[in-house]
Amino acid sequence: MDFPAPLEGRVAVVTGGASGLGAATAQALRRAGAAVALIDTDARQAARWSEEIGARGYQGDVSDALGIQEIFHDIAARLGQVSVLVNCAGVATPGSVVRKSQPMPLEEYRRVIEINLLGTINCIRCAVPQMIERRATLPADAEAGLIINTASIAAFDGQVGQAAYAASKGGVAGMVLPLARELGDYGIRIMGIAPGVFRTPMTMNLPEQSRETVFAAVPPFPKRPGRPEEFAALVLAIANTPMLNGDVIRLDGGLRMPARV
Repeated sequence: MDFPAPLEGRVAVVTGGASGLGAATAQALRRAGAAVALIDTDARQAARWSEEIGARGYQGDVSDALGIQEIFHDIAARLGQVSVLVNCAGVATPGSVVRKSQPMPLEEYRRVIEINLLGTINCIRCAVPQMIERRATLPADAEAGLIINTASIAAFDGQVGQAAYAASKGGVAGMVLPLARELGDYGIRIMGIAPGVFRTPMTMNLPEQSRETVFAAVPPFPKRPGRPEEFAALVLAIANTPMLNGDVIRLDGGLRMPARV
């Protein structure tokens, strides 16, 4: 059976799109025929990467409600209504809840939740109205929108020191099914990807001890960290498979993280 190219001519937004998983995803979507806008906190890297792949780059903090809303309005005005959103922006700040018998600073925990969890729903709330409006121009059974959230295997088997990160990614994974149920009547799909250990700027920039702990975990096969291009390939596969909806796919080579290494 032949399927139409699912991304040709569509407008896709990738958060955290200037490096790591997001950069690879933005490039893959562009090559698949989508008009791509990427959002990143690093203005210089966003400008450089968007120019290289033929996308439109924006500097922005996904947890900034008004700022992200303005960016999505500008994307609609310049590229058209958004119909694909891939949420890759995130931080992996490690930290124990109690350190030398003292409580962790609450602000550290709050910031991880704000970026990873609230940042994800912030972008979703800005994208969905455009997807719904776009649906009015499509056949009744056509897909109006696709949202892919980046969770983590830490959502399911988080390690010691990952309480904030695991909680944030657990929330990202947990919103997938209820949002799929809520948005299905509008022709919008939502999926999640839970990567294992991937070699990205985020993991490479962890403190040395945390980085060594993360990379000490080796999957059954392939016995190496994941590559951003493999994440991007799964994004395209989800776009090409309409029956994938309301679920989170682990992308980890069969890895199950121990409590500690």
